[in-house]
Amino acid sequence: MDALITAAARALAAGDPFGALNRVALREDAPALALRGIAMAQLGDLARARSLVRRAARAFGAKEAVARARCAVAEAEIALVSRDLAWPAKALDAARTTLAAHGDRANAAHAHCLAVRHAILIGRLDEAGRELDQVDSASLPPALRATHELAVAGIAMRRLQATAALAALARASQAVREAGIPALAAEVEGALLALDAPAARLVGPDSERPLRLAEVETLLASDTLVLDACRHAVHAGGATVGLARRPVLFALARALGEAWPGDAPRDALILRAFRTKFPDESHRARLRVELGRLRAMLRPLAQVRATRRGFALIPHGSREVAMLARPVEEAHAAVLALLADGESWSSSALALALASSQRSVQRALDALAAAGKVQPLGHGRARRWMTPPMPGFATALLLPAPLPGS
Repeated sequence: MDALITAAARALAAGDPFGALNRVALREDAPALALRGIAMAQLGDLARARSLVRRAARAFGAKEAVARARCAVAEAEIALVSRDLAWPAKALDAARTTLAAHGDRANAAHAHCLAVRHAILIGRLDEAGRELDQVDSASLPPALRATHELAVAGIAMRRLQATAALAALARASQAVREAGIPALAAEVEGALLALDAPAARLVGPDSERPLRLAEVETLLASDTLVLDACRHAVHAGGATVGLARRPVLFALARALGEAWPGDAPRDALILRAFRTKFPDESHRARLRVELGRLRAMLRPLAQVRATRRGFALIPHGSREVAMLARPVEEAHAAVLALLADGESWSSSALALALASSQRSVQRALDALAAAGKVQPLGHGRARRWMTPPMPGFATALLLPAPLPGS
């Protein structure tokens, strides 16, 4: 490897893309193409970066397996940043295996971190945790150690483990100080701000207040019966009843929780669950059926008792009832929560992250665009959607994770 390539690689490792381009911008050999691609990715021109990395992979040839594997890892990272979540995971796994077999442990570990970040984005936290367990963070260079700790913090935050997330971010901050890379320091700072930002709202009969993630963790660990409108579940005393796949049942549970300690009228429950203002006997019969199902699911935590005018939620023991809601509630809040990270997403990536159909996501995006809340970039398959980040809210932390098998 010649001196200019070595100097450009060192500049990129230190977070100086312009220094790297000054050395290799006019060269067309394979190593220079790869370094130019990485530099363009650091500067935010992801389409150009992907094109350069692919050209480099072709130019290296079949005999240079390690160089081609490094290009595959770089392309995977570019795809992740551009929210192309459908990139082939097998290609990254093959590159990781090649790098490990040839002793390039640092880039193999980086591939591990990319796989973890991809799993976190699409809500597969168990898979992400298993990937992290395969990496010995103590043996990593500072920049990769910071990335590893950011992934640990990301999993902990989505599992509502604020203390563990804060500890991981403290380790990431120490690693960033050793690495001295401004972009990585900004990423750690952003994660710390998200940890301290309101993640949900505690809604009471007469008032509401924002809760940080640590406060949400404390509330869910308490003996309070919590109706969680963020993840569509009911919690109490460490037990959880998931209703993410039973929207009608959760709508009824939420209506009963909002009426607690009183009861909810039958017509109000029908309106909330079935969205009709003109109930008839068929709706009342269906309401009895759905409340019977809800009563059976909530039996470990509470009773659903009939009253003269409707139904009431009666928690076991002397438990209080609390309502946990998203920071912002509207028809397409889940889509907005993902777009609030400031990155540009494709509709297919949003559908994958939300475990929804692409057509449903496209309808949501069209409605949000008509309201001026999101804006498209590009056309056809290259179209991406984005919105400015919502200041002061960690909106994506409490999205419901896809259920097993979804």
